[in-house]
Amino acid sequence: MKKTAIIMLVIVAVLAMAGCTTKVVEKKSVGIIQYVEHVALDSAREGFIKALSDNGFTDGDNITIDVQNAQADQSNLSTISDRFVSNKVDLVLAIATPAAQSIAGKTTEIPIVGTAITDFVAAKLVSSNEAPGGNVTGTTDMNPIKEQIDLLVKLVPDAKTVGVMYTSSEDNSVIQAKIAKEAIEALGLTYVEVTITNSNDVQQATQSLVEKCDAMYLPTDNVLASSTPVIYGVTVESKTPVICGEAGMVENGCLATLGINYYDLGYQAGLMGVKILKGEAKPAEMPIESATDFDFAISGAVADEIGLEIPADLAEYLIDK
Repeated sequence: MKKTAIIMLVIVAVLAMAGCTTKVVEKKSVGIIQYVEHVALDSAREGFIKALSDNGFTDGDNITIDVQNAQADQSNLSTISDRFVSNKVDLVLAIATPAAQSIAGKTTEIPIVGTAITDFVAAKLVSSNEAPGGNVTGTTDMNPIKEQIDLLVKLVPDAKTVGVMYTSSEDNSVIQAKIAKEAIEALGLTYVEVTITNSNDVQQATQSLVEKCDAMYLPTDNVLASSTPVIYGVTVESKTPVICGEAGMVENGCLATLGINYYDLGYQAGLMGVKILKGEAKPAEMPIESATDFDFAISGAVADEIGLEIPADLAEYLIDK
């Protein structure tokens, strides 16, 4: 009995020592709040997750990623934001301006990386692009709008009036429309616009605009991006060329863009998230980053449907040869 008791005590002591020396690795949590589902924002999300994975943060392994889509509903944004704050996630990726504004309004403690946001300062998310100063940083999707208008003129040289449509409640869209107006009028062209409040307005607004213009410009507007097939249905009938803010909109019926690669933009945001998760940096000290490369995307199918010839020097950028 004594021998057995001694053996048991030794075993207990060894287990206790092992317990003291075993390091418990805490699994980190990342919440992703996405404003609405469409190609650009989906690509940004995928790029972000890939950047985490490439740098050792894999969902289900050493981190848990909770992906939530608000479907362009403000109450959904609020509910998702409350969920992430309640769960005390270690990091939030906010995709698009309304998503970032929602979660930033709920917490000043949880680090937030935003992407697909045109102007962090105008959206009141940071103090400045160079020194954000709070718990928000990220990557901006500000487009090369002047160059996009130049592309419109090259593809539609006879255009005299350019129509612009955007969502009046999206800060990023208002900013882009203002820049587009300046670029259009600087070329001596006439600017006309219509605004929408939600996807239910898109068809009627498009029908109204095509009657007033020779070509259209659409910014990287989330409501318009998710409603591009509706816009296509109207503009293909009116034979109206549509230049847009990003390639996903070209895939869904617009004519062309010189725009951001949203997968790369999301990946860039993911690298910022990696630094935060590793404790190497804090959002307050991380400047807002911009895309460094822009890609042409032109739909030959749409050009054929509206009777437009693509210049030879742009033929290599056709996405549907």
